[in-house]
Amino acid sequence: KNPTYRQVCSGSTGHVEVLNVELSNPDAHFDELIRFFFKFHDPTTRDRQGNDVGSQYGSIIFVSDDEQERRARAVMADLQDALYGKKMKNPFFGTKIETGVVRANEFYEAHEEHQEYLAKNPNGYCNHYIRFKDWPIN
Repeated sequence: KNPTYRQVCSGSTGHVEVLNVELSNPDAHFDELIRFFFKFHDPTTRDRQGNDVGSQYGSIIFVSDDEQERRARAVMADLQDALYGKKMKNPFFGTKIETGVVRANEFYEAHEEHQEYLAKNPNGYCNHYIRFKDWPIN
């Protein structure tokens, strides 16, 4: 079922607010996309991003097959090692990554008022920003 925004916000549907990205060449760019995902949000909190709290704000990577899952988990493991090993200067030192990796299922587009939100609301709240400039693993 295509849930309403209110239903998703209630936490009763199990849906998560996500960005749907389609790559023209997933084999060449998948790891880069996963690294960018980790750079622009907080992967260390479950069901929270900044001031936004609730199951719809979970940190999740949706994958289409076993190979993408393996690659996503490998990137995540490298980042986790860097966080535990303090190989980068970042407020996430020593914290555990809470990001889930699950098989993609049906995707529902957000309702029109939520499309291009910041373009429509230039002063709107956004907690996503680059958390660290360079990828911490050489």
